[in-house]
Amino acid sequence: MNRVILMGRLTRDPEVRYSQGERSMAIARYTLAVDRRGRRSQDGGEQTADFINIVAFDRAGEFAEKYFRQGMRVLVSGRIQTGSYTNKDGQRVYTTDIIVDDQEFADSKGAANNGGGQDHGGYGYQQTSRPAPTSAIGDGFMNIPDGVEDEGLPFN
Repeated sequence: MNRVILMGRLTRDPEVRYSQGERSMAIARYTLAVDRRGRRSQDGGEQTADFINIVAFDRAGEFAEKYFRQGMRVLVSGRIQTGSYTNKDGQRVYTTDIIVDDQEFADSKGAANNGGGQDHGGYGYQQTSRPAPTSAIGDGFMNIPDGVEDEGLPFN
């Protein structure tokens, strides 16, 4: 099974290109800085990080282009894909990328705006909080207002 789940911060805004052909498709590339759990740098300071190359195709690529910005913390799941090519100097270069199946914001809007000192302008995500029920009975159930027909309820 080839399955990867990563959480990290974008090192820069995604770089997006569109494929040629009858149906143009977005191809977004970005890098995540992912902290190594429990590892410290040699000087005893901050944690070290791995810089993981991410590739998102089609709608996932369009989403990354529209909403992801440098410094945001995101959660990515996908698969590892390795490859190689020969560069212009004739040397073999090996690549490792994560191909996105799913990607989402890992911070709320407020945390993203306050953390890292960057304002991302609320790009499509909202902080969610559940409002307290206004008419709760002491047992945790809500009162059903008078006039609601019993046949509209999903139970008897």
